[in-house]
Amino acid sequence: MGMNSFDTTPLTDADVAVTGGAGFVGSHLVTMLAGLGRNVTIVDLACPAQELADLPGVRYRHADLRDYGETLLALQGAHTVFHIAGNASGTKSVEFPRFDFQINGLGTCNVGNACAELGVRRLVSLSSAIVYGTPQYFPIDEEHPTRPFLPYGASKFSGELTLRSMHDAIGLPAVIGRPFVIYGPREDPRSAGGEVSQFLRWQLNQLPIPVVGDIDRKTRDFVHVTDVCAALMVLAEAGEPGEVYNIGSGREVSMRALADAVAEATGRPARLEVDESQLEDSFRLVADISKLQAIGYRPGVDLAGGLRSLAAELGPFPELPTATVAFRRERVLES
Repeated sequence: MGMNSFDTTPLTDADVAVTGGAGFVGSHLVTMLAGLGRNVTIVDLACPAQELADLPGVRYRHADLRDYGETLLALQGAHTVFHIAGNASGTKSVEFPRFDFQINGLGTCNVGNACAELGVRRLVSLSSAIVYGTPQYFPIDEEHPTRPFLPYGASKFSGELTLRSMHDAIGLPAVIGRPFVIYGPREDPRSAGGEVSQFLRWQLNQLPIPVVGDIDRKTRDFVHVTDVCAALMVLAEAGEPGEVYNIGSGREVSMRALADAVAEATGRPARLEVDESQLEDSFRLVADISKLQAIGYRPGVDLAGGLRSLAAELGPFPELPTATVAFRRERVLES
């Protein structure tokens, strides 16, 4: 197909590709799509878990999205592409900013260009609320200023700008989702910096929960991974090409309230070890999700239910989290 020849086949009849389909969010999305009877191609550097690869209609293509030729070959035959692959670690972006940009910036550019060349029906790309930088007002809507303070935020925003410019210039049917703090089963404790999984893992090991910052002023919007996947499905069906949508729960939770919820979910008081020496991220990061709700999204997992199911999934004494959160290189070197 030519560069501007875009397929309008309904998603229900489509072959779907999921970049990063072997990872945390991607594996849940692949499971959801396979359950709906879709033919799903996992495009990833890593091999998917066997139970994922064995799902009906699922196949795997190895590809490094930094290589355009590999990207183009891997996405052939897909009518809809969910671009989930990327570096998700802000700390890693501080350590290795060039690597981060190659994955999130160049990789997204290659996916967008391949989708344009192949004439996909829809490209749904997963960005991050980190592109907003330090919140200027609350809750955050899609018109909030974008001034990332991490290389990770800059690389994600670069990917967004590239896809939106391709939409404006050549009609690429790309829709972008900006998730807030995702949690759920299959997070890697060695790299996942989200507080829900970290708090729960410390608690299940009957240890104090370390928390950095002001436990009342530091608030977040925690969204369960299955709700993120449901949101991506809504964007594929009803999202406006060229537009950006926040993905969250729309609920504000402080670190103190999260600890209380963790205690409730596990039936045991939670002990916090608070370090207020770093207050850089003690801000309110909560989504205005009205734009996404207007096209049919409804979050289905509340925090209490999500914590209970995750605690049951992890079981007693799960692997402790080792991911660090750093905004400057000297903090990485200290940890």
